[in-house]
Amino acid sequence: MPQPSHIDRTDRADRADRAGDVLAVVSQSGPTVSFFDAADDRHLDTVEILAEPHELCFDPTRRLLWCSSAYHSGYYHANSGRRTELTVIDADTRRIVDVIDLAPEHGPHGLALDAARGRLYVSVEGGEDRPGGVVVIDTETRRPLGRIDTDAPGPHWFAISPDGRTGFATNKEAPFVSVVDLDKGVLTAKVEVPGSEGLAVSPDGTRVYAAGPYLSTTTAPGAAPGIRVIDVPTATVTAVLPTDSPALPVHLTSTGRLLAGEVRLAPDPENALGRQLTGRLTVFAADDHRRLGSVEVGLFPLTITSSPDGALAYVASVVSSTVDVIDLATLTPVSRLTIPKLADPGAHGLAYLPRPA
Repeated sequence: MPQPSHIDRTDRADRADRAGDVLAVVSQSGPTVSFFDAADDRHLDTVEILAEPHELCFDPTRRLLWCSSAYHSGYYHANSGRRTELTVIDADTRRIVDVIDLAPEHGPHGLALDAARGRLYVSVEGGEDRPGGVVVIDTETRRPLGRIDTDAPGPHWFAISPDGRTGFATNKEAPFVSVVDLDKGVLTAKVEVPGSEGLAVSPDGTRVYAAGPYLSTTTAPGAAPGIRVIDVPTATVTAVLPTDSPALPVHLTSTGRLLAGEVRLAPDPENALGRQLTGRLTVFAADDHRRLGSVEVGLFPLTITSSPDGALAYVASVVSSTVDVIDLATLTPVSRLTIPKLADPGAHGLAYLPRPA
């Protein structure tokens, strides 16, 4: 298998402060999770896992990395069948320690961790007899505890409030964001959004930022692309932060910067969605919603994370199978990681793993 590579673009002395920190990156068609030194981008290791890994979630308490595998091949609405497994990897030895089968649940995708309560929430797709929902897993026993319906066929991305009491699922096809009470295990609200993609929750839990509409030529025609700002107490959209192109991933840094990955397309008669152009990372101030700027990234940005200090953004682009490292103070590229893939799709889920205390 080809090894991951990187291209240094600038020399940042402060990256030495990240010695021992690790970036983990999924390749959907690898199918692999690759590990890189966060200080100098050196490739450290690659773990081969079940087909079609999607998202990653790091449990800092147990030093475990959770990975969802959604399909046997392909992607949402264009796959050869849904998988049912989660893979658990020891973050330090980089070895698989468990594979959890959620059957009959299928299509696991979004992952959200409540470390204080020892709960992992996994969004799963619906079927003919039941809508999509969220499976609750005990992170100590690594076994399912229950399921919460979200009343939509395909809840894809999931996030929780900082206090661990409320969950939010975005729905590609359904015209709403699902709000669930995690203590009671019930759906409590539907916030009108014309098909939604990625999301992030504010540190005080009063706002949710959801990208929309769903990237499709048939969903919500005429709906302007942007980030919907949801007021959680009233379950209403109070503002739309406009983006030039459809946005998919959304991420909120520790320093209050709201990051959105824009997918840019050109008309293509052979492809309904169009021909891929260079993607864009657009940055807003979360407090007053000012647009702070943007920078070009790879083709079809699909996942974003950041360093714990909020200085660096990491943008995984699934078509180019790259991860762009961006200096958020200057909005300039720092480096680019190239993630091996056997076919499309490529780079997807990301997780930043701080070194052990």
